[in-house]
Amino acid sequence: MTPTRRRFVALLLAAAPFAANAAPSDGTWDWMVAPYVWAASVGTDIRTSTPPSDASNDLNFDDVLEKLDGVAEVHAEGQGDAFGVFFDATYFGLADEDDHRFLRTESDLDLRLFELAAVWSPGTERFTGLETFAGVRVIDVDTTIQFIPHNPVFTGGSRHIGETFYDAMIGARYTWKLSDRWSLTLRGDGSWGDTDGTWNASLVGQYRMTRGAWVFGYRYFDVDLEDAGNTLSVSLDGPVIGYAFHF
Repeated sequence: MTPTRRRFVALLLAAAPFAANAAPSDGTWDWMVAPYVWAASVGTDIRTSTPPSDASNDLNFDDVLEKLDGVAEVHAEGQGDAFGVFFDATYFGLADEDDHRFLRTESDLDLRLFELAAVWSPGTERFTGLETFAGVRVIDVDTTIQFIPHNPVFTGGSRHIGETFYDAMIGARYTWKLSDRWSLTLRGDGSWGDTDGTWNASLVGQYRMTRGAWVFGYRYFDVDLEDAGNTLSVSLDGPVIGYAFHF
C-alpha cells in the first residue's frame, strides 16, 4: 500500500467512530438526493519546472459551454437527530486552445471531485441552524497541455499531470429557515493533505415543494496541486441550480 493510500485509510478510520455514532435516537433518517448544474467559470494556471514554463487561462461560462467535454454533479445526504453524513461528486471535462505571443497551447482537463463527510447538527430541527462537518475530499485530476511554437524552427513540448489527491476536510454551514417554504444556507470549508490546500464556499437558497425543494445559489472552489515539480491551480465559480428529492 502506497503512503498516500495509507493516509487515506487512516483518515477513514479516524472518522469511523464519528460516523458510527451518527445513528439517530428515534431510529429514523431524513434523506435527500440532489442532482444539480454548476454553471462555473473556470480558471487554470499551470507551471512546469523542466523546462521552466507557464500557461494560464480564464474561461467564463459561455466559453466553458463551447469547450465542455462532459459534466456530472450530484449531492446526497442523510441526517438523524444530531448526526448525519453527506456525499458530493462533481466531474468536469474541458478541452481548450489558446494563442500566446510566441506559441499556441492546447490543453485538456478532466477533474473529478468527491467529498464524504460526517455532520454534527446540535440543533433541534434537522438541516437547520449551525452544523459542522469533517471528512475526506478526493481530487482526481488528469490534465495535458501542449506547447506549439508559432515558429516551426523551435521544438514544441507537452506536460501532463495525472494523479489522485487525498485531503482531510473540515467545515461548517448555517441554515436560516426564513419561512415554511424558504431557507438559506451559507457553507465554508477547507481541506489539506496531498494538495497544497483547497477552499470551498457557497450560498444556496431552497424553495420547499411537496416532495423536495428547488435549490439555487452560488459556489466558489479553488485548489492548488503539485506533481513532480509541476504545479496546477484550478478555480471554479458560478451559479448552481438543482432539485433536491426528499424522502
